[in-house]
Amino acid sequence: MPSLARALLIIDMQEGLFNGPNTPFEGERVLANIRQLIAEARKARTPVFAARHVGPPGSPIEPGSPLTQLLPALAIDAEIDGVFEKSRPSCFIGTDLAHRLAQANVGELVIAGMQTEYCVDSTCRAAGDLGFQALLVADAHTTMDTPVLSAESIIEHHNRTLSGPFVKLVSTADCVFDRATG
Repeated sequence: MPSLARALLIIDMQEGLFNGPNTPFEGERVLANIRQLIAEARKARTPVFAARHVGPPGSPIEPGSPLTQLLPALAIDAEIDGVFEKSRPSCFIGTDLAHRLAQANVGELVIAGMQTEYCVDSTCRAAGDLGFQALLVADAHTTMDTPVLSAESIIEHHNRTLSGPFVKLVSTADCVFDRATG
């Protein structure tokens, strides 16, 4: 059986979340790590997918809103990268992501982005149910403080909870993208 490819999935690294009223925990460090992941994926010709969370028409995050635009620092190119919109926490519900991954023979999905306890968590859990091995980049996802928990605690909790049954944890420095063959 041929080995399955790896892809990179960047979740909701968009203006309205990253530069919104609540500052993401260690946002600049996380952004730098995600940029490094993208650069490594590009060198290896690994597919890069980027999700943008959108809401219904008339909402602040309606499709096309400036708040849903991906951070320019990511240098995501809609011509070569798989940019898609989602309206649910999971990147798979109501999107064609699973189909696109299957078409690209992807079996492993490297996951990074925002927000840890919502869209990152939901996507990690769904990936395995759909037959994908999820690799969560422990130092490349973030969230904001809540009235109950600090963002740092939320991230640490999710890294610990998801690791094993739902994802394999990796660090940015240890995440390797093999050169695409063919």
